[in-house]
Amino acid sequence: MARTKARDELQPIAENRKARHDYFVEETYEAGIVLVGSEVKSCRAGRVNLRDAYAQIKDGEIYLYGCHISPYEQANLFNHEPLRPRKLLMHKAEIQRLYGKVREKGFTLVPLRLYFKKGKVKVELALAKGKRAFDKREDIAAREAKREMARALRGKYDD
Repeated sequence: MARTKARDELQPIAENRKARHDYFVEETYEAGIVLVGSEVKSCRAGRVNLRDAYAQIKDGEIYLYGCHISPYEQANLFNHEPLRPRKLLMHKAEIQRLYGKVREKGFTLVPLRLYFKKGKVKVELALAKGKRAFDKREDIAAREAKREMARALRGKYDD
């Protein structure tokens, strides 16, 4: 059976935009996620919120907490719990490496986005370090300066 091109491309589901504002992202990883059928249907409908989500390593496995996947309306009796912990699928060596980083250096695991890849739901997981208030203000100031420069250059050539 031949695959269609649209199925192979990444289809975004949800994005955690606040994560890049609140954390310095050091590295990103791709992980699979264990979902039940009604959760996949809700993901296809785009009813996912990653805002307060985070990942933790317990007993050599990674779990995603705080990810809200809304109940699927047509599943009525067989629906899922919206905030249940969900297991993430990664290689054992990657999990051990992340465990070492999170333990010693004060890093945390934050999901950046959920997307479909070849029909499977994937999570982009970031190894991140928290920003302080002055770091956030610096980023905002730099963004504003860049925007002002672009605006000035655009006005210069529009005459």
